[in-house]
Amino acid sequence: MALQPIYLFADSQLLFWRTAEGLFLNRITEPLTAAPPRAAYVGASNGDDPQFYAIFEFAMEGIGVRDCRMIRSSFSADDESFIREADIVLLAGGDVERGWQVLSETGLGEIIRKRYQDGAILIGISAGAMQLGMFGIIEGEQSFNRLIDTFKLVPLVIGAHDDYEDWGSLRETIQLLEGPATGIGIPAGGGLAYYPDGTVEALRKPLYEFTVRDGVVKETLLFPGFDDK
Repeated sequence: MALQPIYLFADSQLLFWRTAEGLFLNRITEPLTAAPPRAAYVGASNGDDPQFYAIFEFAMEGIGVRDCRMIRSSFSADDESFIREADIVLLAGGDVERGWQVLSETGLGEIIRKRYQDGAILIGISAGAMQLGMFGIIEGEQSFNRLIDTFKLVPLVIGAHDDYEDWGSLRETIQLLEGPATGIGIPAGGGLAYYPDGTVEALRKPLYEFTVRDGVVKETLLFPGFDDK
């Protein structure tokens, strides 16, 4: 099966976003051919919090996907069996570094990568969105940020904040990386779709794009193509 778009959300609002065409999740899952599709929720970044998993289940129920499972950090044999056949894989928000450590140590990360290569749809929320990008930004106590390696399936450095942030950590990271690195800030309620051909689509809210030109960080807004219902 062909590679599917990767969806990065600042928060869970887009799981329930309704456009003039209906629920946005229906558009995401339209390419799936499995009947019924199977959806896996990876809660490593939030400590497998059942409240957040319940939100995911509710969102999936809204589009008729009922074969769902939380893939826990303990990563049992049953969890592995389920996610190896999942059509939708959602990486939850929370602590970027904690989640990435679980993904790396259990081998879950490599399985997720394989599912993507085999045509599964990946969705990352907040920390999960950062993990699908080039690096995870870990903010330090004295304004010193460090980076951790992540999936690098989306060749962008991702920041996910609310509307009142100045994207300082993301700006600083792009400045330090220099070269061809591009940062994308996703505001609250917004998201992006990254397509296999490298195209980026803003979803619901404008995206903040940061690049370095002549040693200076430049900011550009990327606007969405359609609005709420």
